[in-house]
Amino acid sequence: MESIFNTQTVNSIFDRIEKLDKNTPAIWGKMDAAQMLNHCQAPINVMLQKKDYGLKSNWFMKLLIKKSLYSDKPYRKNLPTVPAFKVQTSKSFKTEKKELIELIQELYSQKSKNTWQPHPVFGHYTNEQWAMLQYKHLDHHLKQFGV
Repeated sequence: MESIFNTQTVNSIFDRIEKLDKNTPAIWGKMDAAQMLNHCQAPINVMLQKKDYGLKSNWFMKLLIKKSLYSDKPYRKNLPTVPAFKVQTSKSFKTEKKELIELIQELYSQKSKNTWQPHPVFGHYTNEQWAMLQYKHLDHHLKQFGV
């Protein structure tokens, strides 16, 4: 599994983001490109503890879903979105692109950090599990828009 803390991988993510424009159509799902860029910020904000989305621990989610978030198996298309991460308003493509890139850069700059706060729903993740989870989520949505 790729890791957002790998230099080549993070550069590839940046290249893929640069291929998007505000009119890039989704291959599946309801979000437009700007909404997707905003949505992709949420898991990074959780990891960096920049925003509180009101997420609560849930034994069912912990037991059945936690490992799938960083496994090699791709996410299915049209998976339901965590309600707190749904983007239902119009967003500025330029602003969301800039903010996502800055968040990824901030996250990457902390790649040598050994300990992260537990995920509010899934609990403890290792540094590498967090990094794989972030990559997998970004990859899923960039593929959603064909990049």
